[in-house]
Amino acid sequence: MKKKLTTAKYLLLVFAGIVLGAVVFSNLEFRLGSEGFTLSAKPNYATAKNNFENYPIQTLKSFNEAFVQIAESATPSVVTVFTEKKMTERVIIPFNFFGNPFDDMFGNSRRTPGNGSGNVKRGLGSGVIVTEDGYILTNNHVIDGADQIYVRTSDNRRIDAKIVGKDPKTDLAVIKVNAKGLKPLPFGDSDRLRVGEWVIAIGSPLGESLARTVTQGIVSAKGRANVGLADYEDFIQTDAAINPGNSGGPLININGELVGINTAIASRTGGFEGIGFAVPSNMARQVLTSLITTGKVSRGYLGVTLQDIDDNLAKGLRLQKTEGVLVGTVVEGSPAQKGGIRTGDVLLEFNSNKITDSAELRNWIAAQAPGTAVTLKGLRDGRPVVFQVRLDPLPAKELAGSQPQPQAGAVSALGFHAEELTAQTAVRFNLKQGEGKVVITAVEPSSNAAMAGIRPGDVILSVNRQPVASFAAYSALVKSVREGDLLFLLVERGGNRIYFAYNV
Repeated sequence: MKKKLTTAKYLLLVFAGIVLGAVVFSNLEFRLGSEGFTLSAKPNYATAKNNFENYPIQTLKSFNEAFVQIAESATPSVVTVFTEKKMTERVIIPFNFFGNPFDDMFGNSRRTPGNGSGNVKRGLGSGVIVTEDGYILTNNHVIDGADQIYVRTSDNRRIDAKIVGKDPKTDLAVIKVNAKGLKPLPFGDSDRLRVGEWVIAIGSPLGESLARTVTQGIVSAKGRANVGLADYEDFIQTDAAINPGNSGGPLININGELVGINTAIASRTGGFEGIGFAVPSNMARQVLTSLITTGKVSRGYLGVTLQDIDDNLAKGLRLQKTEGVLVGTVVEGSPAQKGGIRTGDVLLEFNSNKITDSAELRNWIAAQAPGTAVTLKGLRDGRPVVFQVRLDPLPAKELAGSQPQPQAGAVSALGFHAEELTAQTAVRFNLKQGEGKVVITAVEPSSNAAMAGIRPGDVILSVNRQPVASFAAYSALVKSVREGDLLFLLVERGGNRIYFAYNV
């Protein structure tokens, strides 16, 4: 009988050990580094949900009280981020009237005398606590290049911080402090945000003396791209007052959840003008998790350049409406080429999601882990096509996807002048000479060609969907073009293929 009890106790202890191990290791993952396997903890994000969104509003006082409770709940999760960088010497650039836009627009910085070793450049921004064990989300431009970082909490504690990881492509960064009693802010779902929703911004605008300033506004727009602040842009636009120093602070919904990281303002004066931008919380959370667990952000790669389709391109492609995006360059050996995608294909859907513009598709691709299989649907010469593609890791130097701006040139009936690509013109435009190639040598500054984006040095590959194999073929194709006609060109520029369409 005693032996049976001993066996039962032993089995109970083994079972308890298995359960305990499962609990402990469920929050850990193995990572192979240069020194063998190490354990990297997955972040424990706050799960406690507020119920402010269902707060009963019966009077002006109760309406006011709702905002007070949201602010009181979120403010302890916001920190002021201080940075210091040693400067061996102060370099003054002649005619640098505007300076670094990040210095004045998105964070406060100043230089103060050092202790004989040079100057110290000091910066200030904001951050938001996202885990109880001290992970803080902020902007990359707030801490980039800093030699020393520390934060000041809502209860006035000064705590040194270290950089966990940075992602310049989204202008996000993660720092870590060792402290107890921290209150993380729970994440909200930024995809569910709607234009017109109330939001609150908290940060330290203009200096430490204004730390944890609370401002309120609405979501003015979603999906803002081509702002020029980061490589991957999907900004929430808000009219909640954001000023220099707010960078890295949270944008909060009416349930007290983090829905964005305030990143920048659009301003002619450097101050608040009602247009602020925040990185969506869903994008920030993905970057945050990657930086904490692996120290880097891995993104999917398709291997194409993409163009938005305007009315002229739609006419040139014989589309019924301006929808989807146009494929320009297809990189040799890329997932796109392996999947059968070609120059001139129009992509309409990505994993059953309708594609509205090139920035959106680029963000979707980047959000996928390398090795992920994706489905793209589109059109080729008006006929439906489906592509099954397995994405590669994003290379260190990504293929540019934007259309360059026009440059000035000289006159021609088409708005530009083209010649055979001789040895002399090849040297002039730094191109490789090729038999039968035609190069644009000049563009009239005020012409439709210039406005469309055509540049000297562009090599013409096709005219009105007909290939150009020689200068004679090019001349025959453009001979029939009359004033007011739509000219549809495919050119090669810097290894990329770009479509242009305009009325002559």
